[in-house]
Amino acid sequence: MTTVLILGGTAEASALAWALQTWPGLRAITSLAGRTRSPEWLPGKTRTGGFGGVDGLTHYLEEQAIDLVIDATHPFAETISHHAALAAERAAIQRLRLTRPLWAKQPGDHWIDAIDAVKAAERLPGLARRVFLTSGHRELEAFAGLDDIWFLIRTIEPVAGPQPRQALCINARGPFDEASERALFEEHRIDALVTKASGGSATYAKIAAARRLGLPVIMIQRPPPPAGPIVHNTDDALTWLRQVTA
Repeated sequence: MTTVLILGGTAEASALAWALQTWPGLRAITSLAGRTRSPEWLPGKTRTGGFGGVDGLTHYLEEQAIDLVIDATHPFAETISHHAALAAERAAIQRLRLTRPLWAKQPGDHWIDAIDAVKAAERLPGLARRVFLTSGHRELEAFAGLDDIWFLIRTIEPVAGPQPRQALCINARGPFDEASERALFEEHRIDALVTKASGGSATYAKIAAARRLGLPVIMIQRPPPPAGPIVHNTDDALTWLRQVTA
């Protein structure tokens, strides 16, 4: 029996867990960070919460006799990805990074790159007065001092902690479609979008809507992943599994 640990919390991780539920000779464990209040039900064994750093994750891999690790966390989950790489190396097991593909810039896109949320916030004065902010609740503090700008903030979970003074917060989970995203831009008279370069299809509609409306997009760049094999879809992850378990 081969035991695979899926570091999850994404649609890609969920799709992989479902794909592996009938895989002969394989047992999958999906680990969730616990930040989502009502995560979807997944087949197989699941666990919730952190591991306690690299040492804790290494201990878990050894205690549970994990044979393979598939890191399917969010592209911006930099800490757990690096912990997974180090722990897998210590435990002498193979690891795969499954991460959604980056968005490709299209004609008509006006993207302004920023290395992080702080730099994204610095770009806004003089660029926009009404901003659609979809960078996640953990990044809101970087925008809290921009008192002359109004924000439409969309997050999956309710916002807590420092945030912009002039803001309307809404909670929603993708996938979204371009027509509804464009209507949201127009309803709130948005003149710029701030987002992370998360990639994938579930939230791409806001990028398409901004392009159609001719609006600038401040794009927070992904952190570089740890060295090692990377795939960008579930099918390729399954191919990797077949190869390493053959």
